[in-house]
Amino acid sequence: MKELRTALESAGITLPTLRLDAASVAREVPRPLIELGRCSVETAARIAAALR
Repeated sequence: MKELRTALESAGITLPTLRLDAASVAREVPRPLIELGRCSVETAARIAAALR
C-alpha cells in the first residue's frame, strides 16, 4: 500500500481513502486487500492518464 501511495503521489495523485481493508485481514486466513476508495472525476482522469 505504501508503494502504491508513493507512486500515485509521484504522479500528483492523492487517494485520501486509500487503506487496508480491515475485513480482509480479520478472516481466519488473512488475505489482505487494499481499498482504493472513492475519488473525484478529476482524480480518475489523472489516474487514467498516468496509466497510459
